Amino acid sequence: MQLVQATRDALLKPLSTVVGIVERRHTLPILANILLRKNGSDVSFLATDLEVQITTNADFGVGEDNAATTVAARKLLDILKALPDFGDVRLGLDSGKLTIQSGKSRFQLQTLEAADFPVLNLPEQWDVSLSMPQRTLKHLFNTVHFAMAQQDIRYYLNGMLLVFEPGLVRTVTTDGHRLAHNATAIDGVQERHDIIVPRKTVLEMQRLLGDTDDLVNIDVSSRQIRFRFGDVELVSKLVEGKFPDFARVIPSNYTRHFDVSREVLQGSLQRAAILTTDKLRGVRLQLSQNQLKISASNAEQEEAVEELDIDYEHESLDVGFNVSYLLDVLASIKDETVRWSVQPDANASVLMTLPEQEDFKYVVMPMRI
Repeated sequence: MQLVQATRDALLKPLSTVVGIVERRHTLPILANILLRKNGSDVSFLATDLEVQITTNADFGVGEDNAATTVAARKLLDILKALPDFGDVRLGLDSGKLTIQSGKSRFQLQTLEAADFPVLNLPEQWDVSLSMPQRTLKHLFNTVHFAMAQQDIRYYLNGMLLVFEPGLVRTVTTDGHRLAHNATAIDGVQERHDIIVPRKTVLEMQRLLGDTDDLVNIDVSSRQIRFRFGDVELVSKLVEGKFPDFARVIPSNYTRHFDVSREVLQGSLQRAAILTTDKLRGVRLQLSQNQLKISASNAEQEEAVEELDIDYEHESLDVGFNVSYLLDVLASIKDETVRWSVQPDANASVLMTLPEQEDFKYVVMPMRI
């Protein structure tokens, strides 16, 4: 039975959309597959790892028949990428195998029963439903994602806090050493809901969202979140647990500030970081009258020093930081100017904000050098 006929690129688009969450190693072999469903001309591609599920549709089915099967996602993707970019590709189902034909090339892949493929059950009713431009949601994710923990035993830190409240949606991440916060105005929320979105879901959404004003519809329940945009539907389970009280972490009484060019600061830190080691990524920041001095040294007694002119007329301050924590935030924002707020205490956290984005806040703890 013939299932699909389309150009190679037309087939690659939906397949590339869903294949990102397919695990290369899994205890369930069928999770290395994608579910192909054909209803007349409509063909859906679905992938899941039991926590996240992505579905997308395309209109290149052949005939009016209905059919469904599962096939190894990576093998199918690699074959399609390797095929020449001319002529149509035909996918068919024959004796339990998926056939791929293009020109004089022909492949057969083993399939597993579609009925055995696990699909997430959606709730009958969602607690929150709203929509916003894709670029807005992508910006919220991009400006805080870097502070998520990775494989922390405090599992609730391995994700992003999404706070829906009347008139506002917030994104917050922390790994215990730093915290990133952003927010934007939104309509459609009646009461506050706090949820934790898994790290994998956040990274996948960053990959899939476009820099467009096209809307993404968001639905939230107590256990799941669903994003729908274009031909894509992504459903994710939520992380259970209580996220730290971010409001208590963000300083509100700092009175010593200075502005610095993001690009200049980023360049200085990148150069100083060359002489740090993988184990100790520390740089020293010394604030004095209208000057910021950045220095780094290593066990070979090599040293890097960078001096920046700034508008600062407060007490001197000598403080150390993990340079990666500073470079991460500078790489994720696009504003020309970064504002630093400090206390005359080498053990106090530093607050970084953006003069033109009052909702963005980045708190980073110092380190001993």
